[in-house]
Amino acid sequence: MAISLHPSIDSGIKPGSASFAGGTLSCKCTSDPVKVSVASQVAHNHACGCTKCWKPAGAKFSVVAVVGRDKLSVTANGDKLKVVDATAAIQRNACSGCGVHLFGRIENQKHPFYGLDFIHVELSPESGWQEPQFAAFVSSTIEGGTNPADMGAVRARFAELGLPTYDALSPPLMDAIATHVAKASGVLHA
Repeated sequence: MAISLHPSIDSGIKPGSASFAGGTLSCKCTSDPVKVSVASQVAHNHACGCTKCWKPAGAKFSVVAVVGRDKLSVTANGDKLKVVDATAAIQRNACSGCGVHLFGRIENQKHPFYGLDFIHVELSPESGWQEPQFAAFVSSTIEGGTNPADMGAVRARFAELGLPTYDALSPPLMDAIATHVAKASGVLHA
């Protein structure tokens, strides 16, 4: 049997829809769930192996995407949201009832990804969200308990799914970070 990575990709990658315009995310609480409205399609959807992102029980990876912070609004039970780690670059807002991360926000205006919120589209009943494009921070799953001897099988499974693997972010995202830093330091002019 193939190695299990995340429930939403283990059976294959379902393509998104170019015309999809957003939906609602909901935490896992059976009463008074936190609800978040997302008024656009996401970008850079990917499997993430970092130890900070929320993952469903038993998953080695999270599946996370970004959306403009102006496209995200908390629509129900926002009083249940608490920041998981106030010292992290991404302020992950989790439900205090079930622990699910509804969105991660970057508050540092100098951060290359300021203005983007990180979300888990699996928390939405709607279909059409952009499919995962790559896997990031793959080696970081070792820090989360994956046996280093299993990493070849992990990367092979991503290859079967058609997702390139990186031990950082994808090259376009790494280029965006480097461009931001170069502009901020004056090395590169707008």
